Amino acid sequence: MLFVTTEDIPGKEITATLGTVRGSTVRARNIGRDMFAGLKNLVGGEISEYTQLLADAREQAINRMLADAQRLGADAVVNVRFNTSQVMQGAAEMLAYGTAVKLK
Repeated sequence: MLFVTTEDIPGKEITATLGTVRGSTVRARNIGRDMFAGLKNLVGGEISEYTQLLADAREQAINRMLADAQRLGADAVVNVRFNTSQVMQGAAEMLAYGTAVKLK
């Protein structure tokens, strides 16, 4: 299924708007990652353990958003956006959302 951050899809005509779709996941840090992150914080540079954690969370949120769109019978999702928020100390939600549409 197509998903884009724009309002439309070049070369495609949107024939119906089916509604907002979303997918989210809440991920928590773990002690192993925190220990490595603490060491990296001393020397500087990318904290790859957290980069991977967020990348995995983003992919899961996208997949859940697309599953939500499929349940509505959508052909695509437009205006896709991402949001993160801290749920509690050491845990954050990754949210993907957009508008499910039918295409001609």
